[in-house]
Amino acid sequence: MDLKEYKGVLVYIETRFGKIEKVSFELLNKGRELADKKRVDLTSLIIGYDVEKFSDELIKKGSDKVILVDDERLKDFVDSTYSNIVVDVVKKYKPEIFIAGSTNIGRSLFPRVSAKLLTGLTADCTELDIDPEDGKLLQTRPAAGGSIMATIVTPNRRPQMATVRHKVFKEAIMDPKRTGIVERFSIEERMIDKRVEYLGFEKDETQTVNLSDADIIVSGGRGLKSKDNFSLIFELAGLLNGAVGASRPCIDDGWLPFSHQVGQTGKTVSPKLYLAVGISGAIQHLAGMKSSETIIAINKDPNSPIFQVADYGIVGDLFEVVPLLIKKLKR
Repeated sequence: MDLKEYKGVLVYIETRFGKIEKVSFELLNKGRELADKKRVDLTSLIIGYDVEKFSDELIKKGSDKVILVDDERLKDFVDSTYSNIVVDVVKKYKPEIFIAGSTNIGRSLFPRVSAKLLTGLTADCTELDIDPEDGKLLQTRPAAGGSIMATIVTPNRRPQMATVRHKVFKEAIMDPKRTGIVERFSIEERMIDKRVEYLGFEKDETQTVNLSDADIIVSGGRGLKSKDNFSLIFELAGLLNGAVGASRPCIDDGWLPFSHQVGQTGKTVSPKLYLAVGISGAIQHLAGMKSSETIIAINKDPNSPIFQVADYGIVGDLFEVVPLLIKKLKR
């Protein structure tokens, strides 16, 4: 592989239900910074149906170029089809750096793409930077359950690929004076995986606020003792206009769907306020929420590990404390 052939920064723009996901605008901001340090172009890749309307916004938010893959057959996300298209885009445009959000789509798409391209992938990054000595992408992510931060490089293959956590970077700011280029990329029939049929999307009605986007999260753990007692968590979250989270044991016991799980094997979140109720604080759970701005823990065991990361701790019976909080908030 001739590494010199690869230039520029490419950002995968994720869309859902006719809108661009906020994490993509965060990546445009960081991508612009990386591109400026490398003195190269920043390119956006957007795939779907009726997505041409987003081109101007992507340029005004930092892109020098937009690669547009707009086709009715791409209305619904199918990872095998999308990965076929992305691989061909990368082979044609040869970006040196390629980043996407660490979302369900990003985590499904990027491993397939990196495997087909025989290049490295660092998942769930919290920081990206350029090495001032050799220009390589420095990809930083939590490791060992969040107890250390590892900085990873891809020295011998291109592109250097990474997925990035939501809310670790600020969103790109609109510049109405920016201009750029839009290039259409036509797909071929061979790229469509006909083995897979998209049947539909079933919304999780238990989650009124998206866990990844929420500024306030109220999470419950095994200390709640039963599925029925999660009604306290839902009521408290509702009063705070927050989302409901849960530790893995609650999900494993079938108390809530997987979409509520916070932790190393669930969702990584970084809200302004994280309220942990009846959660002991296993290292796998801490890895998914310890970057929250403010953490409040309620647990009757004063030695629970959750208190080691909490900004405020209430040592007490949650069945006494939470009803008092609810009563106060209702006032």
